[in-house]
Amino acid sequence: MDTTTIRSQIEQIESKRGVLLDLLERPDLGTLRIDVNQALEEMDDLIEEFKRTFPDAQQPNT
Repeated sequence: MDTTTIRSQIEQIESKRGVLLDLLERPDLGTLRIDVNQALEEMDDLIEEFKRTFPDAQQPNT
């Protein structure tokens, strides 16, 4: 797998982060809140690890 493919997949993951944040705002989430929090933490860890591993692969937001 090349860096471009990985970057594309990370960008897709980042674009889905907002959905999880929206779920956390729902008052009827109940115990699923724990799973959503865990998913956010793991997603953030994955993105951070990608940025550490491929610092030159980051594209500026323009």
